[in-house]
Formats: sequence, C-alpha cells, structure tokens
Amino acid sequence: MTDFAFLTTLGFGPGGWGPAMLTAAAMTIAVALAGFAFGAVIGVCGAWAKLSGGVALRAAADAYTTVLRGIPDLLVIYLFYFGSSAVLTPIGRFFGATGFISLPGFLAGALAIGVVSGAYHTEVFRGAYRNVARGEIEAALATGMSRPLMFRRIVAPLVLRYALPGLGNVWQLVLKESALISVTGLVEIMRQAQIGSGSTRQPFTFFFAAAILYLLISSVSGWLLGRSEQHFTRGMRRV
Repeated sequence: MTDFAFLTTLGFGPGGWGPAMLTAAAMTIAVALAGFAFGAVIGVCGAWAKLSGGVALRAAADAYTTVLRGIPDLLVIYLFYFGSSAVLTPIGRFFGATGFISLPGFLAGALAIGVVSGAYHTEVFRGAYRNVARGEIEAALATGMSRPLMFRRIVAPLVLRYALPGLGNVWQLVLKESALISVTGLVEIMRQAQIGSGSTRQPFTFFFAAAILYLLISSVSGWLLGRSEQHFTRGMRRV
C-alpha cells in the first residue's frame, strides 16, 4: 500500500476511518482511567489492610493480591462480564425481562481492570508508605494533629511522592489491559482496528495505526507522569 492510500484510508475525508479510530482512542483512555481510579481506591484499602488491619484483614489482602496477580487478566474480564449475567439475568426474568442481561461493556471492563490493577496498587502504596520516615509521623502526632489531618497533610502527600514511579508502571499495565476489553463488545482501539480491517481487508493498516495510537497515548501519559514526579519530588536529593 502506498503512503497516499494509507493516509486516505485513515484520513478524515469521506470514507476515512480517522474519526472512528480517534473515537476508539478516547474510549480506550476513558476505560483505562476509570479502571485505574477504581484500582487506586482498592489499592488504598488493600494497603491499609496489610499495614494496619488485623490478622483476618491482612490474610484477605494477601490472598487478594496473590490471586489477582496470578490469574490471567482476560479471565477476570470474562468473569465480570459473564458472571454479571449469571446474576442479572435471573433477576431480570423475575421482573419479566427476557434474554441475556449483563453489565455494559464499559462498566464490566472498568471494574475488571480496576480489580486487577488494585492488586498492584496495593503493593505500590504499601511500599510507598514504608518509605515515609517514622519521624514525620511522630512529629505530626507530637504537635497534636488529629489522624485525619495528619493523613491529609503529611502521610498522603509523602506516600504519593514515593508511589508515583510505581503508579506510572501500573498505568502502563492498565493501558495495555484495556486492549482486552474488546471481548465485551466495547469499541476501543483494538475493536475498532478489527472492524476496520474486516471492512477494508487492510489488517496491517489498521493494526499499525492501533500500535501508533497506543504508543502515542503511552508517551504522552508517561511525560505527564514524569512531570508530576518532578513536581512532587522538588527539594528531595536525588541519588
């Protein structure tokens, strides 16, 4: 295929697939951000359970991180998508609905990504908290700070400072996991590339364009995370 034909196929003129691919890229970013945010919430709770919870909570958090890091991500997506139908379909039939009922593809994908990434978030936050100097916390308590205030002003900023490099790695993982969400029918980059290649019989063109979009998103997000790390580590001596 000539360069001109490549640009025509993925262009923004009549019959071009450019708008569809960009819309799919926006969907990829949206589901990745939603899954990353949900995973961060799980990670905070999991790190707290491992650091300050009782025996039962620590055991549950350890089991969660071990299991979720040990099974394929695609399997988790299938469990959420088809597992939700096993619950929702009987409920729907009870109220008179017919057919297959499951979570929307976006919600199922975001929840699955969040649960998987939550295991990695947990370890990142736990490790970051252990890097916080005990003297910082003792000084805050000595000044009479309440624990919620100490968490907001001392602990959370310091944990975020130490966690940012690890969070960057988790984000890259989440971004790649988003490519698996196409199995739920959600039209993200990979699904749109499959549709385009099937319609035009030009698979290389669309999958090459998908690779470029993923690399572009990864590069921009990596740059943003790098800038954030520079901002939060101001005044720290670099080794």
